Amino acid sequence: MCLQSLIEYFNKWAFIYVGLYGYDYITAGKSVMALFMERGWTTIITDDLVSNTLGLVSLVIGLLTGGLGVLVQMVFYSSSSLSSDFGGGGTFVSFGIAFLIGIVIASIVMSVIDSGVNTVIVCFAEDPAKLQSNHPRDSEKMMEGWRLVYPEQCGF
Repeated sequence: MCLQSLIEYFNKWAFIYVGLYGYDYITAGKSVMALFMERGWTTIITDDLVSNTLGLVSLVIGLLTGGLGVLVQMVFYSSSSLSSDFGGGGTFVSFGIAFLIGIVIASIVMSVIDSGVNTVIVCFAEDPAKLQSNHPRDSEKMMEGWRLVYPEQCGF
């Protein structure tokens, strides 16, 4: 019970209410969770596929960047002392540094996309009719997809 009440106050959805309405963080957390409970969307918000997918994309970008780092090291620094400085492990060092750079930059970019998707979900939960009137085609696609995956929870 204690953990559930903490989740009510501290969640990633609260930031959206802070940005939209200027609520303090605690009030925003409680308000957005009340919205999702009222709509019956608790299953929808816990099934966070977008964040998982964007995390996987960040990992792939990190791996590709690491591979590029190894390629650059092999082409431009193959005869230098980089390999001998690290006991022959210069390739691993090149991969590790490039991987970290790639995954950090990709994670920053993907977090912006994730925040945008989360904002659309909260705004849609708040007032689906407004999305329908302003963007009818997008609204229909969204409702159709949610009806397919969450037929009982979506409520429309």
